[in-house]
Amino acid sequence: MTSQAATVAEYLKSLPDDRRVAIEAVRKVILANLDKDYQEEMQYGMIGYSVPHSVYPAGYYCDPKQPLPFAGLASQKNHMAVYLMCIYGNPDQAAWFTSAWKKTGKKLDMGKSCIRFKKLEDLALDVIGETIKRVPAKKYIAYMEAAMKDRAGKSSGKKK
Repeated sequence: MTSQAATVAEYLKSLPDDRRVAIEAVRKVILANLDKDYQEEMQYGMIGYSVPHSVYPAGYYCDPKQPLPFAGLASQKNHMAVYLMCIYGNPDQAAWFTSAWKKTGKKLDMGKSCIRFKKLEDLALDVIGETIKRVPAKKYIAYMEAAMKDRAGKSSGKKK
């Protein structure tokens, strides 16, 4: 469900109590581990963590008017979700993440970047925090630029 909230505070206030408590707990972990060059804001109808234009003027390659998305936190219709773009398309980060999660003994309900959960206890918060901490903004920008260069080379038919 895409929220129309303009601020993070409005978004949190709009949630049912049980979801608000869970989302606030995950948010606290993200903020405690977030590199100073990221910003928290409402983005794509959810709480977003992104690289602002002041740090990365190019913005998001899909929509350069938007800051470069890094992570997100949302209450969806049938679940809540943490979106970790830093593991999407990055085999090394994804392998580390899934291995670290498995060690916790918790079940991982994951899409490409989306970790779905119904209650806070479903999450390995320490793994989420460490994942956020492992990818400072400069490292994330470098990875995204390399991925876009590789993608452009493939789409133009150039060989590496």
